[in-house]
Amino acid sequence: MERRQRDWMLSIVVPVMNEEAAIARFLEAVDRTLGDAVPQLEILFVDDGSTDATLVTLRERAALDPRTRVISLTRNFGKEAAMTAGLDHARGDAVVPMDVDLQDPPEVILEFIRLWREHGYDMVYGIRGSRDEDTQAKRTSAGLFYRFFNRLAETPIPSNAGDFRLMDRRVVEAIKRLPERNRFMKGLFNWPGYRCTGVYYNRPARESGESKFNFWKLWNFAIDGFVSFSTWPLRIWMYFGAVIAGLAFLYILLLVGRVIVVGSDVPGYASLMTAILFFGGMQLLSVGILGEYVGRLFIEAKQRPLYLIAEDSLEGKISLEAKDSLEAKAGLVDEASRTS
Repeated sequence: MERRQRDWMLSIVVPVMNEEAAIARFLEAVDRTLGDAVPQLEILFVDDGSTDATLVTLRERAALDPRTRVISLTRNFGKEAAMTAGLDHARGDAVVPMDVDLQDPPEVILEFIRLWREHGYDMVYGIRGSRDEDTQAKRTSAGLFYRFFNRLAETPIPSNAGDFRLMDRRVVEAIKRLPERNRFMKGLFNWPGYRCTGVYYNRPARESGESKFNFWKLWNFAIDGFVSFSTWPLRIWMYFGAVIAGLAFLYILLLVGRVIVVGSDVPGYASLMTAILFFGGMQLLSVGILGEYVGRLFIEAKQRPLYLIAEDSLEGKISLEAKDSLEAKAGLVDEASRTS
């Protein structure tokens, strides 16, 4: 299926936090690569609570270039929430989430577009052909994560594929219908299905700034992925308990048989303490895994919004939340003047 529409729009969604030094280079690279390649281009920055001059720089760029749009969140909600805000507000027929550090080369988007328009793929994702910019420990842990995730999860994800991809409008609309608060975007991108293919590319090192992810954040990110798309961490304890119960039953038969045959004896203190500590540790571990799921149920039940918008350059400097607040205050003032 070939997409023949002529006047289509491409939206690039870019979550940023404290990236003032990278914005100018990113916009230059995108304009140089895509400026004449797409009929309409929207570059949607989502400022996720930056504390430097990122928002000021984005405002200046948006004032000079109508293709640049800025959404500012009220605080730091995290990259997954910022990306969700971008997908919710992107207007393009195709949407490309990418990072501002140019580790996602804009040139690869041209191949995404070709496969989307000429071959009819609904989603084209980038696959990192090499991860030379990462440490050996990070490459090893990433490989283990993808291997275990795809073995255990109900929705497998492509190995070494990040958020960098092109999605057709109908894929974006499907993702917008997924309301969960704990969002593992790599899994959510692949959950709707549709026709997908991958494009290999070499990922360069960051041109400026530094990564906001450390080992602890990546570890929690991996746990979010497992818990969001697999029930195996819960199910495995049922099998573990069945095995332990079977072994315990056999041990009971052994003890009873020894008492009947050779008489009663007194078990050793060391073996007793070993059993108590082992099973106590296993119980605490299983309760902790259960708590991960219960905690997510608690968060989902509260139904808090994923993000709040303080500013949208397309709709003016005042957010919808601020408009509602001002209108409410104006209503109170009018009511007070009438009663007086």
